[in-house]
Amino acid sequence: MNFIQPVDLEKISNDEESGETSYVPEDGLTATQLLNNGDGLTYNDFLILPGFIDFSADQVDMTSALTKKISLKTPMVSSPMDTVTESDMAIGIALLGGMGFIHANCTPEKQASYVRRVKRYEQGFIQNPVTLGPKNTVEDVKLLKTQYGFSGIPITEDGLSNGRLVGLVSSRDFDFLPCKDKGVLLEKVMTPLSELIFADTSVTLAEANATLSKSKKGKLPIVDKDGNLVSLIARTDLKKNRNFPLASKDDHKQLLCGAAISTHEEDRHRLSLLVDAGVDAVILDSSQGNSIYQIEMVKYIKQTYQDLQVIGGNVVTAAQAKNLIDAGVDGLRVGMGSGSICITQEEMSNQMTVLAEPHVSGSYLMAVGRPQATAVYKVAEYARRFGVPVIADGGIQNVGHITKALALGATTVMMGSLLAATSESPGEYFYSDGVRLKKYRGMGSIDAMENRASQARYFGEKDKVRVAQGVSGSVQDKGSIHTFIPYLVSGLQHGCQDIGAKSLSQLRSMMYTGELRLEKRTASAQVEGGVHGLHRWAMR
Repeated sequence: MNFIQPVDLEKISNDEESGETSYVPEDGLTATQLLNNGDGLTYNDFLILPGFIDFSADQVDMTSALTKKISLKTPMVSSPMDTVTESDMAIGIALLGGMGFIHANCTPEKQASYVRRVKRYEQGFIQNPVTLGPKNTVEDVKLLKTQYGFSGIPITEDGLSNGRLVGLVSSRDFDFLPCKDKGVLLEKVMTPLSELIFADTSVTLAEANATLSKSKKGKLPIVDKDGNLVSLIARTDLKKNRNFPLASKDDHKQLLCGAAISTHEEDRHRLSLLVDAGVDAVILDSSQGNSIYQIEMVKYIKQTYQDLQVIGGNVVTAAQAKNLIDAGVDGLRVGMGSGSICITQEEMSNQMTVLAEPHVSGSYLMAVGRPQATAVYKVAEYARRFGVPVIADGGIQNVGHITKALALGATTVMMGSLLAATSESPGEYFYSDGVRLKKYRGMGSIDAMENRASQARYFGEKDKVRVAQGVSGSVQDKGSIHTFIPYLVSGLQHGCQDIGAKSLSQLRSMMYTGELRLEKRTASAQVEGGVHGLHRWAMR
C-alpha cells in the first residue's frame, strides 16, 4: 500500500516577520549526477537552470586561461584549419581578445611568415624593425608592403636594423612616381634624418606615444647616443590601442599568436622557424593525442624552448590527459569526432583515395571518440587538479554551446565552422543558388590530406590507402569577425547573467560546488526549445 508522505508545515511556513519562505525544493541535477551515469551527452542533451540576477550582462568578466601562462579577455580561439586560420583571422581574433592558431597545412616558411605578420601588426616598441638601405629601391619598399602590410621603413646606413639612422621612407614619398621609376634609389625619395622627429633610448612608451600624437607623424624612431636605430613606434598602433582595448598582447605589446605543428621529428625545424617568428603557443595537432610521438615532442619542446606554451591533444578521457600532463603540457585540447566536418566517430560509405587508384569507393569505420559535453566535463574535472586549462574543441554550433562548454569546466572554446566563411577566413567567396559561400573542409578530409602536413595529423602519411576522417563542404557568409565575435561575447555574457555568474571563474566554481543545476533534455524538449510552429521565420 502506498502512503502519502506527511508535509512538514513548519518547514514550508512563511516567516511571519520577513514574509520569506524557509524551504526551497532541490531542483535539477549537479554536473556529477548528470555526466557520471554512463551516458555520453552532447551540448544539445541538457540545459542549465537559471539562477539569481543582481548585475548587468556587461559586468560579466570574460577573462579566462588558455594555458598556464596565457590568459585571454575573450575565451575564444580559432582552429588551426586551412579554411579557418591564417594571418588575417589570427590578427582579427587577437584584436578582439581571443587568439588564433595558424594551420600547418603549408610549408614551414609560409607558416612562420603568417606568424611574423601577426606579431608585427601591433606593437609597443618594435624591436628589430624592418629596415632598408639608401641604395635600395622604391620597388623594394613595395615588396615589403606586400609581405608585411606596411610601408613606413627606416633607412639605415648599412640597411641593418641596428645601423645608423639616415632617414625614413613611406608610401607618401613615392605615391606619384611613374611606374617606370620603380628603380629609383631610396636616398632620392626618403625623408632625411634632419627632417625626422626621433627620440633617444631613455623615452618611455607613454612619452613616445605623446610625442607621436603631438607631432602627427606616422613613425617615431628610437636611437641610441651614437645615432644607431634601436626600435620604432608606429602611430597606427596608437589607434589600435584605442579601438581594441581587449586585444590579446604579449609583454612586448605584440598580438598573441599560436600555431599548429605535428608530432613528427621533421617538424622540429618548423618549430624552430615559428619560435624565431615569435609564436606564443603551439598546438600539437593530432586527432588522437595519447601517443608516444606526442609525449616525446612535448618533452623535447619543454626542454628546448622553456618559455613556449605547449597545448596537447586531442583527448577525451582522463587517462589520455594524464599522460600529456605528466609530459608537461600547459593546456589540453578536448574533442574527438565532434566537429561538424569530422567523421572520426562515424561509419559511412564514401570515396577513399588509393595512391595507385584514386577513385576506389568503400565503407570505413572509425568508431572512436566521445560526445563533446561528456568529454569536456571528464577531462576538465581531472586537469583542474593539476592547474592545466582545457580548450573545448569541436561541436560548437552557437553561443549556447559556448556557454555550456565553459560551464562544464572548459576555460576557452575553439571554433572552426563557426568562424569559417567570415571575411577573415582564407579562401574566396563563391555563389551557389544565390547564396554567398566559402569552402570549409576538415583537416582529415581527402581534399586536405593531399598535403603531407594534414596526413601527419592522422598518422596517415605512410598509408597506401587514405581513409577520410573528415569531409569537405561549404559554409554561408557570416560577415566580419569584428561584428560576429562581439555578438558571441554578448550572448555569452547574457547566458552567464541568467545563470547568476559574474565571471567565468565563478561559473566553473558553481559547477564544481553543485550550485549550478542542469537538466537532461528529451528529444521533444529539444524541439520545443528551438523555433517551431512557424510557416517561415528569420533571425531579425
